[in-house]
Amino acid sequence: MYNTKRITDDLHWVGANDRRLMLFEGVYDVPLGVSYNSYIILDDKTVLFDTVDKAVAHQFFENIEHILNSRNLDYLVITHMEPDHCAEIGNLIKKYPNIKIVCNTKTQTMLEQFFDFKIGEDKFFIVKEGDHLETGKHKLTFYMAPMVHWPEVMVAYDETDKTLFSADAFGSFGAIDGNIFADEVDFNHRYMNEARRYYTNIVGKYGQQVQMLLKKVQALDVEMICPLHGYVWRKDLNTFIDKYQKWSTYEPEIKSVLIPYTSVYGNTQNAAEILAGELAKLGVKNIKMYDASVTHPSYIVSDVFKYSHIVFATTTYNMGIFVNMEILLNDLTAHNMQNRKVAIIENGSWAIMAGNQISEIVSKWKNTEIIGNKVTLKSSTKKTQREELEALAKEIVMTM
Repeated sequence: MYNTKRITDDLHWVGANDRRLMLFEGVYDVPLGVSYNSYIILDDKTVLFDTVDKAVAHQFFENIEHILNSRNLDYLVITHMEPDHCAEIGNLIKKYPNIKIVCNTKTQTMLEQFFDFKIGEDKFFIVKEGDHLETGKHKLTFYMAPMVHWPEVMVAYDETDKTLFSADAFGSFGAIDGNIFADEVDFNHRYMNEARRYYTNIVGKYGQQVQMLLKKVQALDVEMICPLHGYVWRKDLNTFIDKYQKWSTYEPEIKSVLIPYTSVYGNTQNAAEILAGELAKLGVKNIKMYDASVTHPSYIVSDVFKYSHIVFATTTYNMGIFVNMEILLNDLTAHNMQNRKVAIIENGSWAIMAGNQISEIVSKWKNTEIIGNKVTLKSSTKKTQREELEALAKEIVMTM
């Protein structure tokens, strides 16, 4: 049975939720599920924006049929070719053989890569930066957004209703719980962490490209944002745009300390706990700790984008960094992490190597400073190391 949502008088959400998905892209756990958003404009011509993942195809087609109410589907706008948004293009063309595909040349190439069926050149409406599509009342303008987060991505701006169809930009993990608009839910408390985790892990590497898109968006009179995942924004847009500004420039949201640690027998954890306690004594608020051995890296990556100061505490393992911490550090490097202050705690019973290797990795991060003296434990924390942890806490606070 159909389950659609009215956005405006002639714009409708025809997407679907997947609440059973365990790993988004086979990597990121999604405890709140995920929505696959697709939208239809009913004008003199009908326009569908993107399709959905194959897992929710049945719901998607029931939604389309209900909204069209026996009308033909004239256009499919493809803003992004990732399979969670393009999987049903083939079935859509079979069902609506007269449809015109609105896309750019890079998307056209990717269609041939993903699908075996041939689409005649007469079926394409190829657009480039600034091109328009008029559907009657509505006038759509297209802007390229390469590497946000694939090379073919583009966004569409409806000049009539001042609506931005933003592809994967401004999206979020989390299924849509009945309400469709962000202002209808407590987004800041329920979903902002998932929005940050979505951005930092999916798009986070491409801050410079996001900045280019933000400049285009800020030049438009946008009153509503319709992303491909998560809630539609129609109020307080600057709240979310400001987050994107910070995330894409790698500017911390808060001045505080994040302490990811790995600990085989609890001694490194003990040192991390002591440091956190000393920081608290010095007045630092919102300190956060993660055991990187039991926490998926996507959560820690998200909070590294949020926090100004990071303390990596880990054991030496096989003459290197403990495996889960090394995965985290390499993940952060892959996401182009920068503009942070970093401190290091290392541990080992012999041949303590982890600290120097962490320094080598962090030294590759742009505008990142290693602060304080590295604290080295030999198996466990002794009085001397406790004094070093107290000193490190003071040095961290001096840089905040």
